[in-house]
Amino acid sequence: MAEAKPQSFANHAKLDPPFHFVLAPMGLVAIVLSIILLVRQPGIGSVLGVVLSVVVVMTALRARVYALKVQDRVIRLEERMRLAMLLPEAGKARIPELTEGQLIALRFASDGELPALAMRALNEGLTKKQIKESIQNWRADYFRV
Repeated sequence: MAEAKPQSFANHAKLDPPFHFVLAPMGLVAIVLSIILLVRQPGIGSVLGVVLSVVVVMTALRARVYALKVQDRVIRLEERMRLAMLLPEAGKARIPELTEGQLIALRFASDGELPALAMRALNEGLTKKQIKESIQNWRADYFRV
């Protein structure tokens, strides 16, 4: 996928405009308006409006979280396989020690710097932010949900 701007630590976070700028704000507006209606005109219809608006927002949020969790599982698997190919024998035995956050952050490291950075993450307990900040040759991930 061709991107106009190369990805880096500074710009790798991704917003999904339909979700972040349309669906989420509209859902919050629906909840607020349904609560206002409930206060002004109490009744079963306005209670149902609050319940339905909350259910719709919760459904949208859960769908997004589920997609991200599945993607994180795939990333963890990919990075474990990549580490198994690139780490020396002594390091391969330590792959299970890496946390989910560390594995997900390591996906941005180039093949050349991955072994040393993975060992640093294990030995120093680097956080995902510290790992991303340490990467010199950024390996872009344009397919993140």
